[in-house]
Amino acid sequence: MADAIKKVVVVGGGFAGVNFIKKLAKNPAFDITLVDLNNYNFFPPLLYQVATGFLEPSSISYPFRKFLRNKSNVHFRMGEMKKVLPAENKIILSNGELEYDILVIATGAVTNFFGMENVKRYAIPMKTLSDALAMRNLLLNRLEEASRTTDIDLKRRLLTTVIAGAGPTGVEVSGMFAEMRQTIIRKDYPELGKGLSEIILVDGGQAVLSPMSESSQKYSKESLEKLGVKVMLNTRVKDFDGEEVTLSDDTVIKTKNLIWAAGVSAVAYEGIPEESIGPGKRMLVDEYNKILGTENIYAIGDTCLQTSDPNFPKGHPQVAQVAIQQGKLLAKNLTKPASERTPFKYNDKGSMAIIGRNKAVADIPKPKFHFNGFLAWVVWLFIHVMSLLTVKNRLRTFTNWVIAYFSKDQSFRMIIRPEDKEKNLST
Repeated sequence: MADAIKKVVVVGGGFAGVNFIKKLAKNPAFDITLVDLNNYNFFPPLLYQVATGFLEPSSISYPFRKFLRNKSNVHFRMGEMKKVLPAENKIILSNGELEYDILVIATGAVTNFFGMENVKRYAIPMKTLSDALAMRNLLLNRLEEASRTTDIDLKRRLLTTVIAGAGPTGVEVSGMFAEMRQTIIRKDYPELGKGLSEIILVDGGQAVLSPMSESSQKYSKESLEKLGVKVMLNTRVKDFDGEEVTLSDDTVIKTKNLIWAAGVSAVAYEGIPEESIGPGKRMLVDEYNKILGTENIYAIGDTCLQTSDPNFPKGHPQVAQVAIQQGKLLAKNLTKPASERTPFKYNDKGSMAIIGRNKAVADIPKPKFHFNGFLAWVVWLFIHVMSLLTVKNRLRTFTNWVIAYFSKDQSFRMIIRPEDKEKNLST
């Protein structure tokens, strides 16, 4: 008698969830349901380019249902997971419930404001496509307001931007803003004049891009400063009331713009054992990504914390490559008997960050090698284009980048305010 088809529910369609599904698509032994709050996949590393108007949202996103068209054993359910019922092999969604034989949680991470309610209320997050569009609208509105006000103090508040967090996102946003200030903004807003805008990058650590090599850190900091970015290290944001940013050394920066790229946290779901929740609300998993204290529930990507990898005893970094590799290996392991499964070991392929036009840094761990400048910039572009979900995404993004490179301009600076007539309807 043939083995029964296993019902697999995958919650989250990011790097981990999508790569898991790709591996098991068309495998008749599995009936898979993908659950996601959105009806599209998007590419987080390029969110800041949507936020700054260099890419349109469709360049980095793709509808799940179109992605799943030819995958006969995979279905899609738009909804938000609220609760897990392990004893019943069931999850409760915002719009119903689903039963499973195997549950895979790949919900990624959300913005962490570290308990600062004012910052949560007034700062601009950079975690979702909605965040990116909201940021684009807000900053463009601020430019328009600055162009018509005669109050110099107000104009300075509108044009000054503080970016909290000097990781890849913070560095890339800072560099993009600095280049826009020198080219696009001066062309489009001649009435703003010069000298009133400041771009300030703040981080509590001792260096920008702290996980990367000293060479990358030094090059990145020097490049940002040459672009006119003020870098403040060993300093963190303590408060923000929408008008002033207060730093840990009690420095006050008058600005209406605080972009938050300072930290992330996983989501702890009701029903997952409390003792299986670790630092940052990440779910503790074994070497096969099974959540500790459960029988058939797995977690992959940013939402899990795995300490069994000898090269990463404190857990893996919350980066795309970890999520991709965990998703692929878990899918492969589920096709094998438990005794033949392979423990997860992260293959670190290196780290990269772009700073601006012709400027990027790259660290390759094996062999240990660092390079920067134009070559790193080209490699960064190539890797990010090829990492997009479809050929159409890749072509559209590459075309936009080529036009922007030669014109030193971009054309997606529209303030679009869609009225959501169904905002009160349940999803």
